[in-house]
Amino acid sequence: MECRFLVEQKPFMNILAAMQPICTKRTTLDATSSILFHVGHKELVLKSTDLEISLQASYLVKESDIDIPQDFLVSGRRIFELIKELEGDIEIANTGQQLIVKAGKVRLTLNIKEAQEFPPFPERIENLMQIDASFLLGMLNKVAFVIPQNNANPALNGLCLEISEKELKMTSTDGHCLAQVRSEKYTLGESKSWLMPRRAVFELKKLLEGAQENTIFIGVCGNQLVFSGESFNFFTKLLADPFPQYAAILDKKDFSAATVDRAHLVKTLRRSACLLSGQFIATKFGFDQELLNVSMHNKEVGKLEEEVPMQGFTGATLDVRFYAPYLLSGLQAFSDEQLTFYLKNAAKPIIFETTASDTHLLYLVMPVAPTNAQ
Repeated sequence: MECRFLVEQKPFMNILAAMQPICTKRTTLDATSSILFHVGHKELVLKSTDLEISLQASYLVKESDIDIPQDFLVSGRRIFELIKELEGDIEIANTGQQLIVKAGKVRLTLNIKEAQEFPPFPERIENLMQIDASFLLGMLNKVAFVIPQNNANPALNGLCLEISEKELKMTSTDGHCLAQVRSEKYTLGESKSWLMPRRAVFELKKLLEGAQENTIFIGVCGNQLVFSGESFNFFTKLLADPFPQYAAILDKKDFSAATVDRAHLVKTLRRSACLLSGQFIATKFGFDQELLNVSMHNKEVGKLEEEVPMQGFTGATLDVRFYAPYLLSGLQAFSDEQLTFYLKNAAKPIIFETTASDTHLLYLVMPVAPTNAQ
């Protein structure tokens, strides 16, 4: 017996689009290239997994003559590519072996598979706390850019999420730079910490950017971390390696504070980066009372020498070398006109900090040694 239901093209396509990075990733199971459809009288639930991250999304169908819920598998890539080329209301019918898709004068068929082939999906979510969706996205944006893709140390390829009775904190590092954002706005009675894989962080970011959600619940499901909205559940497995102990490097004891105009410094760093020509060459920073002397020499390209006004520096005259792109990538997360930073000596990092809108942002960069190209 043929059963049919009606969906709107745009919201249906948006759900399928969110699942593409998951269902198109190769795994040890062929069934993960499919999306599981669970169709009821009023609701359509879609599930996709690549055995590392999983996404469940629900959608209220416009019409349905289905009395008994149905489950089946459809090629995730194919149905997305077809739906993307249709418009308006789409009628979908299940014949048992095929899916008939109609829109206007268009009639298409897709083969389907038994739902039993789909791997077990996470269930029984234990919600721990709720957080404003835009606030969560803002915090992720401030630290995700530092996470490396394939660092030799597996623990660095993720974001450390910590929640305690004092604060919510996110930290990432690639071994050269460290970004941390924390907020006292959200707390938890029992301290928890998780190490989210880089890929899960960026898929969650994309999901939050596209979803019309006001509140997100953070929870656990077995050994997985879960982020839930009204219309979706996003699951991710966690990295087992311990995140580096970073507290000692953030200690600013005996550091000197100073401020500098952010726009001026960023432009100087961009000019310095222009002379790199793909090489790893350090830029020299001379800290001298009210003046920051910036210089870089690439023997194959040319030189840069600039003076940037600086306020409040009370430390001894100091020369330190940093790689300009490391500084640039982190300073994009700051919006202050005046940047506050802390410095101790040529062997210690430079630490930028700011507090605004219920968050405290910190960005740290380690110094580097000069190269033969200078």
